Amino acid sequence: MHTDAVDRLLSTTSPETDEVLDEMEAQADREGFPTIGHEVGAALRLCARLTDADSVFELGSGFGYSAYWMAPAVGPDGEIVLTEVDEDELDQARAYFERGGYADRAVFEHGDALDVVAEYDGPFDLVLVDHQNERYVEGFEAVREKVAPGGVVVADNVLHSSGDPGFEPEDLERALEDGPPEDDESSLASIIDYYRRVHDDPDFETTTVPVGEGLFVSVRV
Repeated sequence: MHTDAVDRLLSTTSPETDEVLDEMEAQADREGFPTIGHEVGAALRLCARLTDADSVFELGSGFGYSAYWMAPAVGPDGEIVLTEVDEDELDQARAYFERGGYADRAVFEHGDALDVVAEYDGPFDLVLVDHQNERYVEGFEAVREKVAPGGVVVADNVLHSSGDPGFEPEDLERALEDGPPEDDESSLASIIDYYRRVHDDPDFETTTVPVGEGLFVSVRV
């Protein structure tokens, strides 16, 4: 979504990775597993630091890559709740956190993220929405009242999708004006529904952050 020079600058200014993150990325490359990448990882860590987050909830965690980026910012007295329906991936996340020294601040919940979040009262300082695109609105509805004032809800994969079929930022721009094509089978309609939901919510202020595949960052005001 930007020039090669901007990509290089973003990489240059991203926090250093460690052995565990490098192994996670190697696993993702080996298995073709989609991760948020350095740019979004750095943005999530920045959000956690700016909100002084000590309570984070993830809707969809995979093997823990996104959560691991935020773990240093949360601190030993904080808590990150990871949710994942794939038990093997959740076990991998637990192992990575243990090796990285962050298991003391993580809770590993096996199950559907929307079922799990119903068991938590909050408040959350940061929520990452990164499960199925068609359930983004449902995810926001499940967490919005549990987000602390000044807290943020971050939704990933909102400007670009590499799925089959996927969409580009230009497709989203056109669809926001004219609606998605009737024969569209991508997640475009779901992203539009999510954008309109958070944009029209008087309790949240939403900004687009064009890193990775795009983020909507919604601050509870």
